[in-house]
Amino acid sequence: MNNLIFSLQATVPIFLLIVLGYFLHKIHWIDDDFAKKMNTFAFQMCLPVLVFQDLAQQDFSKAWNPKYVLFCFVATFLSIGISYVLSLFLKDRSLNGEFMQATYRSSAAILGLAFINNIYGNSGMAPLMIIGTVPLYNIAAVVILTVTSHTQESGNLWKKTIIGILKNPILDGIVIGLVWSILQIPYPVIFGKVVQSIANLATPLSLMAMGASFQFNHVSSVIKPALVATFMKLVGFVALFLPLAIWLGFRQSYLVALLVMLGSATTVSSYVMARNMHHKGDLTATVVSFTTVLSAFTLTMWLYIMKANGLI
Repeated sequence: MNNLIFSLQATVPIFLLIVLGYFLHKIHWIDDDFAKKMNTFAFQMCLPVLVFQDLAQQDFSKAWNPKYVLFCFVATFLSIGISYVLSLFLKDRSLNGEFMQATYRSSAAILGLAFINNIYGNSGMAPLMIIGTVPLYNIAAVVILTVTSHTQESGNLWKKTIIGILKNPILDGIVIGLVWSILQIPYPVIFGKVVQSIANLATPLSLMAMGASFQFNHVSSVIKPALVATFMKLVGFVALFLPLAIWLGFRQSYLVALLVMLGSATTVSSYVMARNMHHKGDLTATVVSFTTVLSAFTLTMWLYIMKANGLI
């Protein structure tokens, strides 16, 4: 029972905030424009500050783990490959790009940081996981959506997106935090309190913005590929790669960060990218909706299993 309570305490508050955002959007307290601005503010300011805060106060020599970063990269690369193979079985080829992106691309930064912070009170190993996955997530999404797009305009967007990857605020926060830690720059109390106040906004703002951004349009036309993508996103990749991570000796926050990477909901930004690269977006929106709702149960299940076996 204690293990179940631990799992529920880790997942339920996260998804209640998402539900709250969806509810506030339905009663028009949060409109689409406001939700977009909330998400932008959380992504551009609060989440990078949260990551910076945790890294800047750590001993970098102890925090860095190349084996872990490499595992995250390889598992992500293989997940993309599996998504590609599965997409070959789709009858409607126009859905290939959306299916691949929605199947492998987790909400590692927004939902992942909130999830881990809720369990450990800090970002844990999320920054290392983000280093190993987020650049590959974005580069692969650009390539996939460009190749499968039916227009010729995607080339410019591809170039702009690559530049955007280099300017990713989460990665900026990680780099600055690592440099701060390596150089052992002083961390004054007043400065720390300001940073803490901004970091505290990251979780509620980003999760409510995610909930307010949900769309359930045209579900019936893409239900079959959406269900396959949802299964792989929440169950398939975790079942494939988490046992290997355990065999390699990863435990505690390392495993929780991997769980987020492998089995959390598909990120809302994948819908934005699909639409901007001339895809319909219906399949992506459906997978985002399905995975976010169902991950409340699957993440609780995975956490319970790991907790019951003394892995976290």
